[in-house]
Amino acid sequence: MTISLIDKINLEIRKGDITKQPDCDSIVNAANAQLKSGGGVAGAIHSIGDPELEIETSKFAPIKTGEAVITSAPKMPNRYIVHCLGPVYGKDKPEDMLLGNCYKNALLIADKYEVKSIAFPAISTGIFGYPVDEAARVAFSTIQSVAHKLTNIKTIRSVLWSDEDYKTHEKVLEDLVK
Repeated sequence: MTISLIDKINLEIRKGDITKQPDCDSIVNAANAQLKSGGGVAGAIHSIGDPELEIETSKFAPIKTGEAVITSAPKMPNRYIVHCLGPVYGKDKPEDMLLGNCYKNALLIADKYEVKSIAFPAISTGIFGYPVDEAARVAFSTIQSVAHKLTNIKTIRSVLWSDEDYKTHEKVLEDLVK
């Protein structure tokens, strides 16, 4: 599913693997504070990019919840990886603001690096426990609110691992554009 946002930015949702987005300049890592390998998205990205990626990310660690940093994408088809630390649901408050900051900060730093296309996973919805529908609303609302500030990004993609997450994101996006 693809919709067009303000300033001719396409917002896409796809089912797939965040590490397999060769047509995107940048992918986003749902990182941990130390920017090291872990479970889920961080584990998948680091399993491809390490040891070079861990050496590069160590210069930025630790990061705070809602922050974003950018690195190269060793051994990957993308130019960059934007690393964000999402909130742990029920612990990091206010969750919606912190998750929104992940998307906002990732988009702004990517745009600064002249990224034309960026792919996001569903940040914080894995082991951090953020409900997928709530996270999707925060993600898409934040993207809509930041889109007018972007001068380089033309495609923003949400890459969802499961059919259920894809369907949830599709419904939330449809509701937002009604």
